[in-house]
Amino acid sequence: MTPNIHYEKREVVGERLELRKGPFYWLGPDLTLRDCTVIISAARRSLSLVSGQFINCTIQAKGQLKTMPWASIKLKGCRFKGRFTGNDFGFREDVDDRWREGGIEDCDFSEAELHGCAFYNCDMSTIRLPRWPCFTFLDPLEHAAELRQHAWPGRVGRVTIEVVCESTKDTAAVTWHAPTVAEKMDTTVEELRAALERVPSVIM
Repeated sequence: MTPNIHYEKREVVGERLELRKGPFYWLGPDLTLRDCTVIISAARRSLSLVSGQFINCTIQAKGQLKTMPWASIKLKGCRFKGRFTGNDFGFREDVDDRWREGGIEDCDFSEAELHGCAFYNCDMSTIRLPRWPCFTFLDPLEHAAELRQHAWPGRVGRVTIEVVCESTKDTAAVTWHAPTVAEKMDTTVEELRAALERVPSVIM
């Protein structure tokens, strides 16, 4: 039987939490982590972010953390390290009530690899993004027409850009990893970068 480990209804300060493979972890409700280091080896299916806040924490994915919705957690002053694929940061108004409780500000992703990760309902000027080979589309819905008219190599325009352009109205930014996009979209990193350099709404 899979053991359940609960971190709930308490404040944890200055500790190292290792979320290992094997158990199922519940973070929240009403959990505050302050000045902690959170090492995540567990897969997405073994993690439930119920509610709470992470303040000035370092969050490191030891493997590749896929499709984690952080919408129920308030993230402030946190540093992210490791590989994150399909993660959503910031609160959401288009899902359920629990996903409206979180948020993100003053966080640093400069040492992280992000692919297909979205930021919602936040001030991106407070977010330190990863640089190339990661790249970020700011305000994707606002720039959708321009992005669709642009010339893209391989299948980037038909697939990746369409995903970006179909973002919800509360999407502040979407970040991708160039080598992963190039491999899946029948192009090269060099061709992709050349196309991106002509788009003003992109951060590299």
